[in-house]
Amino acid sequence: MRLKIVQAGEEVLRRQAGALSRDEILAEETQRLIEYMTDTMRDAPGVGLAAPQVGIPLRLAVIEDRPEYHSKLSQEQLTERQRRPVPFHVIINPTIVSAKGASIEFFEACLSISGYSAIVPRSRTVTVEFLNERAELVRVEASGWYARILQHEIDHLSGILYTDRMYARTFSTLENLDRLWKDLPVSAVKEKLNTP
Repeated sequence: MRLKIVQAGEEVLRRQAGALSRDEILAEETQRLIEYMTDTMRDAPGVGLAAPQVGIPLRLAVIEDRPEYHSKLSQEQLTERQRRPVPFHVIINPTIVSAKGASIEFFEACLSISGYSAIVPRSRTVTVEFLNERAELVRVEASGWYARILQHEIDHLSGILYTDRMYARTFSTLENLDRLWKDLPVSAVKEKLNTP
């Protein structure tokens, strides 16, 4: 079942989402929500989807960066972004326990800000603790694009959108990103747009 993805302006995207207890995680209703969110994320397609994006204020997100999503990027772009496939997983009540390394900047988009993108700085490496769909504690250290996905989805659970962190002068339609900026390094885009 596909759920409706709410767009920027909806109050649920700006509220702190509520944590789930072990019993709530294991409840049939939550398991069904995870299934529906997974279908919705894959149908969009996207690499992550947080419960607030489907109108439900819970600290839950699904993540998956499939190999076929990489086909439009060159090997150089994949290497620059440190982008590798990320298997499907569920994060519940996540916490970033550490963020390391210099910030790294790339264009980022969001299913709840449909049709747009901007350069967003993010930590290169993060360590995140969360519960999975079986209410088991998981700790991951992620770098590159996977770290970006985690930070983006965890922001959603705190009512933060990438537009709160973006370099405003780089805000662009996806069509213009593809036409004008896609093949340029971020530093060149920032220079052309007079972004600090």
